[in-house]
Amino acid sequence: MELYKFHVFLAMVAVLFLFPVVHGWGLDGHYTVCKIAQSRLSKAAADAVEKLLPTSANGDLASVCIWADRVKFHYHWSSPLHYIDTPDNLCNYQYKRDCKDEDGVEDRCVAGAIYNYTNQLLSYNKGNGHVSTYNLTEALLFLSHFFGDIHQPLHVGFTSDRGGNTIDVHWYTRKTVLHHVWDSNIIETVEERYDDSNVDELVDAIQKNITTGWADQVNSWESCSGNKTACPDIYASEGIKAACDWAYKGVSEDSTLEDDYFLSRYPIVQWRLAQGGVRLAATLNRIFK
Repeated sequence: MELYKFHVFLAMVAVLFLFPVVHGWGLDGHYTVCKIAQSRLSKAAADAVEKLLPTSANGDLASVCIWADRVKFHYHWSSPLHYIDTPDNLCNYQYKRDCKDEDGVEDRCVAGAIYNYTNQLLSYNKGNGHVSTYNLTEALLFLSHFFGDIHQPLHVGFTSDRGGNTIDVHWYTRKTVLHHVWDSNIIETVEERYDDSNVDELVDAIQKNITTGWADQVNSWESCSGNKTACPDIYASEGIKAACDWAYKGVSEDSTLEDDYFLSRYPIVQWRLAQGGVRLAATLNRIFK
């Protein structure tokens, strides 16, 4: 049975390389979060991550950070775990009120998923004689992906517009929806204008900001109150605030979003990517200490 599960997992990983993927927060954003995180791992965490990664990743967490999006067709149950719907216009988040799926099943949201997969990975520390009841490779890939999702502001958005998915806009001349602007278009435009369409240059720019302009914020990003291993409720509360202050602000149906919107929002995207990477590393370091 275990061998069968392993073969199924390898087949799903292969989907990453057989089918085209959408660039943006869907690929380059998640790549960036995981690339930043892996560079900040302790030795113990780095060793654990390397052991848990599938062979096809060649030790590179970023290369499979998009996996959780690619297996939605196989793991239909996982779709609600990528986001949180909050009440319209309240601009706040409460776990008990908001962390549920469309059927009202509690804990089925991205914050609940982060708690769940963090707890699963903690079983890794029980030693070589312990056989985990969880698939810890999948737990690592889900957790790494969900840290990216919860830091995308519109993954903690309003219920009625499904996190901006039903708000039609134009990104310059291209018709799209507001959610896609934050998933893809802003990062694509940053790369085209400033990074020679190279995601590694985007990563380098954010890494530089982490060690310079944002250096005094990093300790607070890494910290987790109450000796918790993961603190997704903090990240979700920040997310809905950023959605109200930046993503939704000034946008209505059929808005045309151009330089005024792009130039004021892309620093927020880079900031949230940085936070996601730093916090993923800090969480993995606590898990595998």
